[in-house]
Amino acid sequence: MSTDPSTQQEPTTGSGTFAPDPEFAAGAVARADLYDRAAADRLGFWAEVAREHVTWDTDFDEVLDWSNPPFAKWFVGGKLNVAVNCVDRHVAAGNGERVALHFEGEPGDTRAVTYAQLHEQVQRAANVLAGLGVRAGDRVAIYLPMLVESVVAMLACARLGAAHSVVFGGFSADALHSRIDDAQAKVVITCDGSYRRGKPTTLKPAVDAALAKGAPSVTGVLVVKRNGEAVDWVEGRDVWWDEALAAAAPVHEAEAFDAENPLFVLYTSGTTGKPKGILHTSGGYLVQTAYTTRTVFDVQPGRDVYWCTADVGWVTGHSYVVYGPLANGLTQVIYEGTPDTPDKDRWWSLVEKYGVTVLYTAPTAIRTCMKWGEEYPARHDLSSLRVLGSVGENINPEAWSWYRRVIGADRTPIVDTWWQTETGAQMIAPLPGVTSLKPGSAQVPLPGIVAEVVDDAGEPVPHGQAGYLVLSEPWPAMTRGIWGDEQRFRDTYWARFPGRYFAGDGAKRDEDGDIWLLGRVDDVMNVSGHRLSTAEIESALVSHPDVAEAAVVGATDETTGQAVVAFVILRGGHEEGPGTVAALRDHVAKEIGPIAKPKSIMVVAELPKTRSGKIMRRLLRDVAEHRPTGDVTTLTDSTVMDAITAGMNAPAGD
Repeated sequence: MSTDPSTQQEPTTGSGTFAPDPEFAAGAVARADLYDRAAADRLGFWAEVAREHVTWDTDFDEVLDWSNPPFAKWFVGGKLNVAVNCVDRHVAAGNGERVALHFEGEPGDTRAVTYAQLHEQVQRAANVLAGLGVRAGDRVAIYLPMLVESVVAMLACARLGAAHSVVFGGFSADALHSRIDDAQAKVVITCDGSYRRGKPTTLKPAVDAALAKGAPSVTGVLVVKRNGEAVDWVEGRDVWWDEALAAAAPVHEAEAFDAENPLFVLYTSGTTGKPKGILHTSGGYLVQTAYTTRTVFDVQPGRDVYWCTADVGWVTGHSYVVYGPLANGLTQVIYEGTPDTPDKDRWWSLVEKYGVTVLYTAPTAIRTCMKWGEEYPARHDLSSLRVLGSVGENINPEAWSWYRRVIGADRTPIVDTWWQTETGAQMIAPLPGVTSLKPGSAQVPLPGIVAEVVDDAGEPVPHGQAGYLVLSEPWPAMTRGIWGDEQRFRDTYWARFPGRYFAGDGAKRDEDGDIWLLGRVDDVMNVSGHRLSTAEIESALVSHPDVAEAAVVGATDETTGQAVVAFVILRGGHEEGPGTVAALRDHVAKEIGPIAKPKSIMVVAELPKTRSGKIMRRLLRDVAEHRPTGDVTTLTDSTVMDAITAGMNAPAGD
């Protein structure tokens, strides 16, 4: 991909702005003075937020220790238990009978779990994990779909002070093994299977295959019973979740841990083939996720029914399904399946059924619903919705406008949020009731956050000019590093602009100073809100015995944001046959997971390379997006691009 943000696709500016509705603004949680308070005393502001949103067993004596950048310590000296903040304190406040989770299974089975019931389940699960030898500082791998047990498992780890590593259920056994091994997980939590588009699927076989590759750190596997699929069983290692919880004591005495105690490690793609284990700690992360949930979504416990459609395998599921909403004592919906099962109105039926007031989803999903047609949401009463959110990538103005008009009845504010796995929580977003909304713009940094758009030299660029998005001051939920690789953390995020975090995204400010995202400027693609590394997919392709070399780019796609496009050179003696492309796509799915399958693969004789041997992916992206190719004068053989372009424009084959 291009490393020059000026070459990224320019966003359109939509059709004007939408001023806050006076009635909504009058009752909004957030007030405009938040910006002034944060600007006047940023650390003092965060101290106030921390004490308002989090219950501390021991108060902190220093807000921020930035003496060893880029490694921050927030709320130094403070002690807390994250699970207690998400569950126990709501029960203690007399809200135990409030529903915490409305679970909807894809087949239609349901569970309503109150805070009191969640409290007991988390305590039992903590006792089970402790019985399996899990202690504070250990790691637990979680490989589950969207189930109540997924939330319980994460909170049980937090209660013990053990870091969880949740792995998306769509990842392969190989990808799962690499994450278990890197984190040195002591226990794995999985299930027999789940449901996907009306059919049962399995998960435990992937765990068995992953552990068979060698994972000496794992001493136990907890297995949730979900769909009754037959599974292999390893005596002495495997334990049924329901049986273990039923036998466990219902009470667990929670311990307070230091604010910097690790909470989770979440693996994300990088520009090398090896995924990065992003480390987040407890105090600062919980403060910012709780604060942003409350202010950005304008939520009040007891009034709102909140639904974030993200999977717990991604950071959005951590921050805005588990920790942020539960820290606020909200009632929320979690759904196991797909939006088109049994029909394309499933989401909208759930909004109506549960009276959802706040919906948070991805632009990819919105664009897919646009394709399906307005008749599906029109079948249902969506009048309960009062705030709509967007996450995962920048939303195009057309999708923004459709979302507001069709789903929000032309009245709901839309909060388009920019943040990353590494930032831990929302960083740039409008505040409903405060901000005049612009379709397609991420708008402005939240109170307490400092972001800039800079040029190659690190200097701020004029409004209207493209540049690089950087964060110039530390923030509470920021990652504390890459698990086991301090130097990679420095090199990946802090070397390009010393002293500032480089997000990897291009951006520009408009004449009002509002921020518009221009997409990735490194070799990480954003496909349906999932970050995928070009290097990781290339590694998967060349591991196939037929492939000698591969280059992968992300091409703009109207539905998924970006699509994976691969160019491969076959080994000598191997020729492209009718099943070659399908076999390579399936191989990538096996090595990484179905989400990484290239949308298209082109077999080529040569790749465009400079005299130093560097593959010019910029030119391949031009071809993938059917644009005239740029400057080819630096190539060893400029005719290579002619052949690739001719092949790309040829009639589709396999």
